Amino acid sequence: MISNTHIDIIADRLQLPDRKIAGTLKLLDEGATIPFIARYRKEATGSLDETQIAAIEKEGKRLKELDSRRQTILQTIEDQGKLTDSLRKRILDCYDSTELEDIYLPYKPKRRTRGTMAREKGLEPLAEAIFAQKDQRIEQLAANYLNDEVASVEEALQGARDIIAEWVNEDEHARNKVRRAFERDAVITCKVARGKEEEGAKYRDYFDYQEPLRKCPSHRMLALRRGESEGILRVIIEPEEEPVLYALEKQLLKGYGPSTEQVKLAIKDAYGRLLAPSIETEFRQTSKAKADQEAIEVFALNLRQLLLSPPLGQQRVLGIDPGFRTGCKVVCLDENGNLLKDDKIFPHPPQSDEYGARQTLKALADRYQIDAIAIGNGTAGRETMTVCQKVEFGKPIQIFMVNEAGASIYSASDIAREEFPDYDVTVRGAVSIGRRLMDPLAELVKIDPKSIGVGQYQHDVNQPQLRDSLTQVVESCVNSIGVNLNTASKHLLTYISGLGPALAQNIVDYRSQHGTFTSRGALLKVARMGDKAFEQSAGFLRIRDAENPLDNTAVHPERYKLVEQMAKDLGVDVKHLIRDASLRKQIEPKRYVTDSVGLPTLKDILKELEKPGLDPRGEARAFSFANIKSLDDLQEGMVVPGIVNNITNFGAFVDIGIKESGLVHISQLANRFVKNPSDVVSLNQEVEVRIMEIDRKRGRIQLSMKDV
Repeated sequence: MISNTHIDIIADRLQLPDRKIAGTLKLLDEGATIPFIARYRKEATGSLDETQIAAIEKEGKRLKELDSRRQTILQTIEDQGKLTDSLRKRILDCYDSTELEDIYLPYKPKRRTRGTMAREKGLEPLAEAIFAQKDQRIEQLAANYLNDEVASVEEALQGARDIIAEWVNEDEHARNKVRRAFERDAVITCKVARGKEEEGAKYRDYFDYQEPLRKCPSHRMLALRRGESEGILRVIIEPEEEPVLYALEKQLLKGYGPSTEQVKLAIKDAYGRLLAPSIETEFRQTSKAKADQEAIEVFALNLRQLLLSPPLGQQRVLGIDPGFRTGCKVVCLDENGNLLKDDKIFPHPPQSDEYGARQTLKALADRYQIDAIAIGNGTAGRETMTVCQKVEFGKPIQIFMVNEAGASIYSASDIAREEFPDYDVTVRGAVSIGRRLMDPLAELVKIDPKSIGVGQYQHDVNQPQLRDSLTQVVESCVNSIGVNLNTASKHLLTYISGLGPALAQNIVDYRSQHGTFTSRGALLKVARMGDKAFEQSAGFLRIRDAENPLDNTAVHPERYKLVEQMAKDLGVDVKHLIRDASLRKQIEPKRYVTDSVGLPTLKDILKELEKPGLDPRGEARAFSFANIKSLDDLQEGMVVPGIVNNITNFGAFVDIGIKESGLVHISQLANRFVKNPSDVVSLNQEVEVRIMEIDRKRGRIQLSMKDV
């Protein structure tokens, strides 16, 4: 049951209408996927996009987890016999996790503390009397509590202060004062650990460093946290102590005198021993969570752009995994990416058989009617491209450099072993490079997104959160393009809305046993393909040359009758309607609006009929780098072409045709202030850059796009 309170909270947090929130949550609760909801249920959501739907889903899960935590807290306090009606109401009305934990803190089961030990000695009444700050005869008061366990007045006073310190720590107002001080004034200070100067040289910039926490960018926060986790750096987050103590004293002290002085000492102890470490931990977690979120967003954006890179399409490709000493592995692939032939060439030192390599490449290209060559951009990639460019093929053959990041991960994976059980990792890697050119999306889904080589600090951020975000990106990309039901791999089908690994395998098994699918309806014959899974997946699966042309479009089967009615009203069949643009212009969408089908869906249908089955990614095209082969060929001031191959919060990395990518710092991206590099550049964008600075020792190149 969807709570109206939850709907109101989500609507307020995301600034979206209640109706859209309610409709989306209902669909999610019914098991609908985000791609399906965004594409086929626009009337229910008010045409929310995938990002908004995902945000609603995330907030809904957060509130459900908060509900569960609330019930645990209520039960714990009730078991203690301390749950009053007013406390119950306050807990039930609280929808802020930090506030909820503050309410719970005085009742939270604790390990044995200095305060609990003082209570066990019977010193709580003394603490209450001192904290009231009325009776100033504290030594006489403390003397009344001496016993076998409390040997002196000072020991009694110390015990009372320990109890008061815990009260201060558990006071919501006190905790909020400290939080506000951290929010406004906390400084992150960093020092190098003793004796770690040489080992941690890469962190040299942070050996003696500090800046306001609120100004620390995400990439720097993650760098500091990595240095700390490696034992190189010591990191502290804290505001100046004196103003915080003053604020606490102003709240808790009453007048002057010996008892007030005791409370003052307890406040100082509470802040240094309990409050500051606790709130510092909070801010460490929140600042890390914020940095994680920003890094994950950058990674997700890069991954989306990479997955949606233009494919070469169904052409015959020669894939090369380049290398020096061990040679270059060569594979020939047919139009569907099937392996036809593998070979090896040794054009580079120490063998240096360039002539033999060129002859082999020409023979393979002729024999297997190769249309394009894909060369991995790693070690020996540029040199291998030069060799390929010298070959006199019998027809024009395009030569591409392909980002090979993650190819080695794929080649050693269970997926690769399953696909090519009789071939070694070098063959599998070359196949992956060739297939990436043919269809980047179909090939890259087989690799853990973290290994694809885009983004920043992917191994330092929250891993479950990163995994969920990247999985959602892959699902979004796969479903936005759609897949060929008769050629898609099990791994590609896994990401289709409503399927998953088991159904994907069953589809592949069905193809093997019964041949290709001739209609979407035949999906219902697949083992375990129920009505719900069919509803969620069918619109994203394409069948080329199907008897019903709508099976090769994004039109959902539930709307086939609607399209057939449109065609019937014009006196033609569906095939004729798709072919004839003049007929489609005669359709008046408003005539077909019903309770379940609105104008958004009708407009989507008509748009799809205009270009059925069209791949929106465009087509891959070769890129020509400048005639440079290494750092030694670069000079400051040179302007060279390049391709953006990674984007971070602090700038963009550009492949300029050599092993080392150069960095265009965010300040050098444009002749204006740039807040987010993704506002200026995108992955795989072709750019012109100027060489600003070359650090040959560390292999670093500083670039600029200003005035180029």
